[in-house]
Amino acid sequence: MAILHDVMPAFELFQPATIADALALLDQYEKEAWVMAGGLDTFDWLKDRNKRPSVVVDLSGVQELRGIKITADGGIEIGATTPLIDVVENETVRQKFRILAQAAELVASPQIRNQGTLGGNVSQDTRCWYYRNGWSCYRAGGNTCYADTPTAINREHAIFDANRCVAVNPSDTAPALIALDAKMVIRSSKGERVLDAEDFFVGPAIDIMRMTVLRPGDLLTAIRIPATWAGAQFYFEKVRERQVWDFPIVNVAAVLRVSGGKIESSRIVVNAVAARPLRVRSAEAAIAGKAHNEETAKLAGELAIQGAEPLAHNEYKIPLMRNLVKRAIVGATA
Repeated sequence: MAILHDVMPAFELFQPATIADALALLDQYEKEAWVMAGGLDTFDWLKDRNKRPSVVVDLSGVQELRGIKITADGGIEIGATTPLIDVVENETVRQKFRILAQAAELVASPQIRNQGTLGGNVSQDTRCWYYRNGWSCYRAGGNTCYADTPTAINREHAIFDANRCVAVNPSDTAPALIALDAKMVIRSSKGERVLDAEDFFVGPAIDIMRMTVLRPGDLLTAIRIPATWAGAQFYFEKVRERQVWDFPIVNVAAVLRVSGGKIESSRIVVNAVAARPLRVRSAEAAIAGKAHNEETAKLAGELAIQGAEPLAHNEYKIPLMRNLVKRAIVGATA
């Protein structure tokens, strides 16, 4: 299939100054409107002409959507269009929620972190090359998955929760936010709703054409991180093909509370192994009350990979994921 890398298709550009103005535009144009934050995922779609919205709503001028502030409970609230570099460099984030700064710092390259936003990083679409290159797969509204065939190139695809589609979530910050029990603030003309970060993402069994709960008219406005895990022991690691400007093959985020050498509680999240970040609840439950040591870490790693179903070329993700979870438990530090 020929891909056109030339001028973008024509669209009408709106640059609202307030959240209210942005929501009014989304209401007016509904499915015809494309929301743009930093524009990095947007421009890829438009340049390849695989998305052809008639209206683009650019949020860069909405100052209400930018910035990091401390909340009354000692947590933080981050505006959805806050650049990733601001998350990396913010002192409160680094001191209390270091795992998020670590995850954001591993996104792509310095130039992209200056332009890309936190909200954009968690809302970006999958990078499956069949889907991105315009093939008429299930996710694009077709009737097959080209990545799940005997001759497919699928070494970066899902080993869990495949349901017709085997694409994976590519976000680095998403597992860190779920590990921190973050809340996603979504507004529309009908009001505001707040979801656990874990429930913000959806798999193909729920909706094969979306990766998040966002629907036409919805706007992710902020991410709230409660003080619950502030100052805990953290671990984040990302494995990728290249050291910069690349998406994860597998990444892991873990937060632990350790007292007297024993793990009191934990949250362990792995991404790029399914269409949504996966919280490894079986491992969390099994290691509660156990010693913070290699043996416990090995147990967590083995439990994490239970139920994995590799494709023809991505079986390597199983031992990789097992070892990342093991390292996350052993390596978690305050």
